[in-house]
Amino acid sequence: MKNFQTLRFLDLFRRIFESFGIDYPVMRKILAVKLTMDGRRTPTIFNQQAKKKKKPEENGFIKSLGMYVLLSLMLIPFVILGSSLLYQMSIFYGIVMFLVMTSMISDFSNVLLDVRDKGILLTKPVDKKTLNVTKTIHICIYLVFLTAALTMIPLVVGTFRHGILFLFLAIFGLILVNLFIVVLTAIIYYFILRFFDGEKLKDIINYVQIGLSISIAVGYQVLARAFSFVDMKITFTPSWWQFFIPPIWFGAPFELFLKHHSDVFLVSFSLLALVIPIFSIIIYSRMMPSFERNLQKLTNNSGGIKRKERRWKSRLVKIICLRHEERIFFRFADDMMRNEREFRLKVYPALGLSLVFPFIFLFNEIQMNSYAHMVSSKWYLSIYFSCLMIPNAIAMLKYSGKYKGAWIFQTAPIQNLAPLYSAILKVFIVNLFLPVYLVLSAIFIIIFKGKVIDDLLIVFVTAILFSVICSNYLKGTLPFSESFEDALQSGGLKVFLATLCIAAFTGIHLAVTFIPYGVPIYLIVLVAVTAFSWKLAYKTMWDVK
Repeated sequence: MKNFQTLRFLDLFRRIFESFGIDYPVMRKILAVKLTMDGRRTPTIFNQQAKKKKKPEENGFIKSLGMYVLLSLMLIPFVILGSSLLYQMSIFYGIVMFLVMTSMISDFSNVLLDVRDKGILLTKPVDKKTLNVTKTIHICIYLVFLTAALTMIPLVVGTFRHGILFLFLAIFGLILVNLFIVVLTAIIYYFILRFFDGEKLKDIINYVQIGLSISIAVGYQVLARAFSFVDMKITFTPSWWQFFIPPIWFGAPFELFLKHHSDVFLVSFSLLALVIPIFSIIIYSRMMPSFERNLQKLTNNSGGIKRKERRWKSRLVKIICLRHEERIFFRFADDMMRNEREFRLKVYPALGLSLVFPFIFLFNEIQMNSYAHMVSSKWYLSIYFSCLMIPNAIAMLKYSGKYKGAWIFQTAPIQNLAPLYSAILKVFIVNLFLPVYLVLSAIFIIIFKGKVIDDLLIVFVTAILFSVICSNYLKGTLPFSESFEDALQSGGLKVFLATLCIAAFTGIHLAVTFIPYGVPIYLIVLVAVTAFSWKLAYKTMWDVK
């Protein structure tokens, strides 16, 4: 078995692990197997799906880190510009925590909540403590890679700007941040697991994903408001509520040790940055046995109760799906999306961000000007930020936990795949985008009065057109036919570039608002273009055979 560099590095801390009662040789072997499996891409199901083959030892996650390296460039100004290291590094750690924790929620929650390997490993001479620590180390390894890709360039630049002490403080802070994020996520799931079980628990966990995403986004805004600009200088006024903002904890040591600004609040924040992660690790280690026992609830399907299709959706299917074959595919895709827990773990956090992002920009506008100015402006176009979830969600439609069952597409008497792709896109719009859009539209109508109804209709039609454009991600593969293990390498850069289309649509919409009767004319043209694009996109598809 391959001797990974990561495992060689862990060997340096073998005595520390063994001092805590961890069977290190067993932990190392389990990690080696997990890392080997992570690096193996699941073979494609159908030979006609021509894809670039990878070498067995290539790891898709490692290759996808280029996206985070690109994002790291935006952190450089926060490290080198300005005179307030407390502000600069608080924003730096705030962005890092935002990106790392959203990745933790969407990509690693399924690892943290996985119970499949227990049936194999716990029947062998492997104690639970070693297995639990192995799972945590497995997650931390990938978080280290992710954090390194996100911060390596800014830290190098910052070291040249502030000196070697800056580098040591930053690395030590990032280690504590990762520990804090892993433990915080696990503790939240622990309390959820205590009070729910079976299918209800799986649903609650999905709602927690949305809540965590919203909390992260809102918390980042609260962080920015802990500072103020006075005479073009950043000022910080200490207050009790700032003790509940973790990024400020980790930014305080830089002001304390590099700027030599001693203050009771700075010392307190620095102590919190050290004590809270360590204290949380102790709590986590104590509650791990109970956490693992409660995880078994995820295997409880509550008697296999099946959900009945709601009447409104049954009627809607008859309206939006004109062909009988398409209606069948709609119900099939609807069941798949509602029952795929891993799909929801990866997509639902984006729903939370789509709900909160438009209001973040509205609140910023109110703070800079006034509520009256915001209402009379064109800030209702911020609703376009709700479309940011579309590329990622559609890209996820090709994956499934039951991907091996995709052979049904070959055996079923299907002559053309157009109804399948069309139905899947309609399920996505009805199940995921439409609820978000309706909630935002209702609030925007209240805020901006009824004058924005035409504009909101344009946004909805634009979202449908944008969904058709993004559906090209499904071409070359069949829906629900690939393993979620491949999702980490699913072209994050492609999804990122697709979001640039939102800026183009927003710009066009803004431009037509300055033209007399431009909004209704643009709406008519957009409906025609969307209808034509929908027919063109699904007019010709591959034959299944």
